[in-house]
Amino acid sequence: MTAIHPKIFVDEKGTPKEVLISWEEYQGLVETLGLDLDEESQKDLIEAKKDLEAGSWDAFVDIDEL
Repeated sequence: MTAIHPKIFVDEKGTPKEVLISWEEYQGLVETLGLDLDEESQKDLIEAKKDLEAGSWDAFVDIDEL
């Protein structure tokens, strides 16, 4: 796992307001969160999550079968 080294900017009361991270860290977060997926892949991911939450394992493939 990559360590994230943010710089946190706070207001005069000490409340965090903004975070600055490197471009590489940002790209890693985008990829990890799936924000870089095309629309069809996003829909597939949402459907897979629904199947998982419903306990429907039929849609999943055992990794040993790949």
